[in-house]
Amino acid sequence: MLERLELEAFLTLAEELHFGRTAERLHVSTGRISQTIRALERRLGAQLFERTSRTVTLTPVGKQLRDDLLPAYRQISAGLNAASLGSTARKVLTVGFSAPWCGNLMVRAADLMRIRYPDSIVNVEEIQLTDPLGRMRSGAVDLQLTEFPISEPDITTGPILFSEPRSLLVPVDHPFAQRDSVDLEDLGDAILITLNDELIPRYWMDYYFPRRTPAGRPVPQGPATNFWPEVLVHVNAGVGVSTVSARAEQFHSGPGMVFVPFRDAPPIDYGLMWPTDTKNPLVRPFLDLVQEAATPA
Repeated sequence: MLERLELEAFLTLAEELHFGRTAERLHVSTGRISQTIRALERRLGAQLFERTSRTVTLTPVGKQLRDDLLPAYRQISAGLNAASLGSTARKVLTVGFSAPWCGNLMVRAADLMRIRYPDSIVNVEEIQLTDPLGRMRSGAVDLQLTEFPISEPDITTGPILFSEPRSLLVPVDHPFAQRDSVDLEDLGDAILITLNDELIPRYWMDYYFPRRTPAGRPVPQGPATNFWPEVLVHVNAGVGVSTVSARAEQFHSGPGMVFVPFRDAPPIDYGLMWPTDTKNPLVRPFLDLVQEAATPA
């Protein structure tokens, strides 16, 4: 069974014979079209297009598939368009993310949403860690990809989409910077830069910024920051250390900082959450699309 993006990417490319124009028509990146076609060819076990640096042409298998699919696709499209004639209002969904790698996933899902629900508008925005629930509780955000745990009576959580190991972000001249790894007990020998927790659930802070080590020793508390860039500034200046996702090194590495892996810290789980009483009809289909986008091709 072909996914809708695979079907539309194949038939549009079969018509345009140009990856760039196909991407423009479907409102996605050229790379997304290339990835989708390659995945489809792997799944079918046959090459559908001949590609050179200057031309794209259908193979005999591709021509046969186009001829088989196109009449049914046109009939289905006509039926869907007829059903939507009575409603011209565009539906809006606002989704949030808390880290760049979460944002990348939400943007991919938003691309799929615009293709499969062309009357929808998807806004993607960053959520500050120091106020992880405020935008959702105010009604400004309909769905959010964020760090778990989240356990709130008015918020529903979905499945964990992916997990990331943790690292300790330390100044380059810190004693821990020369180690291959650290453990949670080492936090008792460092100054931990934290977040302003006025709007953050206590259980969440204890999970990521513990006040005591596993043996019960107090963890020295450093500055409580309001924005993630402040954490980087303090660490780079040698003020203290901070717990982070290991993937943060791909986005925030610098000459004055070192990412040291934890041996025993539990992973950072990333999952979806939305208001329990949501009335936005786009939330449910977007949930499915995020999980699809998170699944490797």
